[in-house]
Amino acid sequence: MQFSSKILSQTITKLCLDNGIDHIVISPGSRNAALTIGFTGTTSFTNFSIVDERCAAFFALGLAQQLQRPVALVCTSGSALLNYYPAIAEAYYSDIPLVVLSADRPAHLLEIGDGQTIKQENVFANHILYSGACTEGEEFQKYNEDQIHTALSIAISQSGPVHLNLPFSEPLYDIVTTPSVFPENHPTVVTKHTDNQELISEIASHWNSSSKKMILTGVLPPNSLEANIISQLAEDSSLVVLTETTSNVHHPNFFPSIDQLIAPLDTTDFKALQPEVLLTFGGMVVSKKIKKFLREYPPKVHYHIDSKKAFDTYFCLTRHVVCAPNYFFKVLLPLQNKPLSTYQQNWLGIKHLRLQKHELYLKEIPFSDFLVFSQLFKALPNNIQLQLSNSSTIRYGQLFEMNQSHAIFCNRGTSGIDGSTSTAIGAAYAGTSPTVFITGDLSFFYDSNALWNQYITSNFKIIIINNSGGGIFRILPDAKQVPSFDTFFETKHQLTASQLSDMHGFDYQSANDMSSLKAQLAVFFENSNSPKVLEIFTPSHINDSVLLSYFDYIK
Repeated sequence: MQFSSKILSQTITKLCLDNGIDHIVISPGSRNAALTIGFTGTTSFTNFSIVDERCAAFFALGLAQQLQRPVALVCTSGSALLNYYPAIAEAYYSDIPLVVLSADRPAHLLEIGDGQTIKQENVFANHILYSGACTEGEEFQKYNEDQIHTALSIAISQSGPVHLNLPFSEPLYDIVTTPSVFPENHPTVVTKHTDNQELISEIASHWNSSSKKMILTGVLPPNSLEANIISQLAEDSSLVVLTETTSNVHHPNFFPSIDQLIAPLDTTDFKALQPEVLLTFGGMVVSKKIKKFLREYPPKVHYHIDSKKAFDTYFCLTRHVVCAPNYFFKVLLPLQNKPLSTYQQNWLGIKHLRLQKHELYLKEIPFSDFLVFSQLFKALPNNIQLQLSNSSTIRYGQLFEMNQSHAIFCNRGTSGIDGSTSTAIGAAYAGTSPTVFITGDLSFFYDSNALWNQYITSNFKIIIINNSGGGIFRILPDAKQVPSFDTFFETKHQLTASQLSDMHGFDYQSANDMSSLKAQLAVFFENSNSPKVLEIFTPSHINDSVLLSYFDYIK
């Protein structure tokens, strides 16, 4: 084993290992040499070398998403740290644990015009659970250990990003074979929540007296909600459960395609659907239509169930119930008295009609984004991890009933396109199932440095819907009327992924009509010694009209 001569590095590596933080994503640099030496000096850590810090951070996000425990990020001083910011913000809003370890110059070399220096302490102030700063020197050992303990404990117990800024003086590359410090690990501080049984009993009175109840689930990891709870909720005739593609919650009596259900509704229908009680849990909600509906037709009471935070998304929040959803329902459901109601049955009938018209519509439309997504979701093999990029991809995903064997993920914390590919690659590495990543062309090319990665698994597959620009902007009201639309909104281009695929060792396939798409899909999911790309070219000029006409058709 080898260690850096820097006791701060020795302290960091020992405490990370003691806390089960053994996946380390490192970007090259000199100032972080002591950390790199420390983490790579033992086989106890799984280390990754990724040059582009933005890609590195999203790759780490994907790892942590699947491992469900913290992953550490290591970078040098200066602007390297700032490139982590998009992934840090995503981790903050998506409750994904990351430990950012930024090397820095000693304090006396800051703000004097020295190279590769910025103000690194607390640089993520608005999007971090904890920012700590250590000080080099044996006399600061206890202080440093306290800072490190606090940061790691928060990352683990509160599941989110933390930042430790670590100054190192030269020389930076000295190696020793025996550590000189032996920091003691402290137990992780677990945040204790107050007993919510009294509050849940109060909620039960509203619950039992209501004949129109609604549950809306946001982003959830697979298997988050216990099966017996799902079954009990499905049996309540007075309850409508709306789920998103990213909820990973399924039952025939639930409503997975929210926009499909509510987009064609008129005022009378909205009033009929308006709930008396609304329960929400899970992360960010994709559907703009459900947000608009609940803001205009609010429930009498709204309770959000979450161990950390509650956003007043619908401007009607009554209480934040600080607990996990499983705990909440284990207390609530034994107290419930199911009132007689036709609420669920009425909307299941409408759901059935919508699905019938949905299938009819698919038989009438030309080759387009809508038809392509329909074919893709039908063709996907069972038991895969499905990663979806933002913008059009996740929104199309909301219109189809997904295969229940799929574990579905999307970076919905900030809803950005900036690191979707990198996240999917990290998730594929840490996951236990083959991974398929579906993305749009702008998302793919924006994050094309993600392919500069030696850890891409052979069972990783990318499907790109290339409509020559940002097709989502064509759907927005009045956007196409702007004179500069093509250049500054849709950002039209003629790029393909062919050369990138070749450069990075991906097998490349393409399709541009229904016949070629079916032919390519027939072989695309076969096992291969290399990762694969399937690029599907669709006509940009009709995609928006096909999608917008859909909501009129299914009324």
